[in-house]
Amino acid sequence: MKRKRIVVMGFMGGMPIAGVIWQHIHYIVGLQRLGHDVYYIEDSARIPYNPQTFDTNNDFTYAATILAQLANEFGFANRWAFCARYLPGNPTAGLRLTKIQQLYLEADAILNICGTQEFNDDLRRSDAILYIESDPGVEQIKVDKKIRSTIEYLGQHRALFTFGENVGTSRFPVPLRKLQWLPTRQPVVTDLWKTSRAPAATAVLTSIANWSTSGLKDIEWRGEKYLWSKSREFLRFVAAPKKAGEPFELATDIKDEKTRRKFLQNGWRFRRPHEMSVDYWQYRDYIRRSKGEFTVAKDQYVRLRTGWFSDRSACYLAAGRPVITQETGFTDHYGNDGGLFAFRNLGDIAEAVREINADYKKHSRAARAVACEIFEAEKVCAQILDRAGV
Repeated sequence: MKRKRIVVMGFMGGMPIAGVIWQHIHYIVGLQRLGHDVYYIEDSARIPYNPQTFDTNNDFTYAATILAQLANEFGFANRWAFCARYLPGNPTAGLRLTKIQQLYLEADAILNICGTQEFNDDLRRSDAILYIESDPGVEQIKVDKKIRSTIEYLGQHRALFTFGENVGTSRFPVPLRKLQWLPTRQPVVTDLWKTSRAPAATAVLTSIANWSTSGLKDIEWRGEKYLWSKSREFLRFVAAPKKAGEPFELATDIKDEKTRRKFLQNGWRFRRPHEMSVDYWQYRDYIRRSKGEFTVAKDQYVRLRTGWFSDRSACYLAAGRPVITQETGFTDHYGNDGGLFAFRNLGDIAEAVREINADYKKHSRAARAVACEIFEAEKVCAQILDRAGV
């Protein structure tokens, strides 16, 4: 592949929590390993969040510090910028605004990770912007409901990609209204997660989740409400540890005492998520020390049968940790063949745990193999550029 100039745009400085950081880093490193000149630009009117103080304010010192640190660790030093569009004069850290404007004009591709980048006059000069959707369902429903702002926003992109691998097929019920959505998935640099250390005998199935997301992207469509929170799905399967006969652990913060007690009574353990949220290496170590992952999917992904798969679950697989996750239709494409199990009910969960325990080494190897075959960053990033005609 001919060397290209690629700009990755996202929000790992403005929302510098570990899961978000890894999601972006995999694109940057994957594209670097393909031999491209890769830049990371954050250019937003959103006020940044500081996970150490739990605060949002105009000061972007923390965002700039974490981006400089990541740039040094992952090979894009002197190729990053944070532009505070919310302040007069659009001050920047890293690259100057004139360099950012030049990159927008010269880039062969600009990846809008998670579709979070707003358009400004500088960015509108590019015709190379690729929309990478991590949360399928909402935008397709908005288009079907003829919401003009969504249609106009999506229309400013050269190509539209989605983690919903069933979007545009007969398995996905929402009409696309002439928009073409291309399937993709989260890239993972698998060697960053590889470990030769087996989990301790006391290790359990774990997961990491933000409990309080209900309402953020909830949407109604054809008389039904589709939720963007995992909390309801976790509650539906609260008896999973008891049914499987062993404890599960969840790194989350459930503030409602009655709900928390219900989980504890069903064999769940809790881990405070804050430390690993602000330290992306601790986040990685937590996953690599786990026996595997048990998790659910958001209501939208499940009922719309999107084919979505979690970027965090892909990291568990890359670490050689088996994953048991809720069926969203992803098994139409991969999985359910050792190392990665989809479930629809409590019986499926118990059976998956039994199979993993019967031959853990086999399922650990299989999990790693799925990650390398399906989610390897160089493969996924090359497919994005190829399908976009870059």
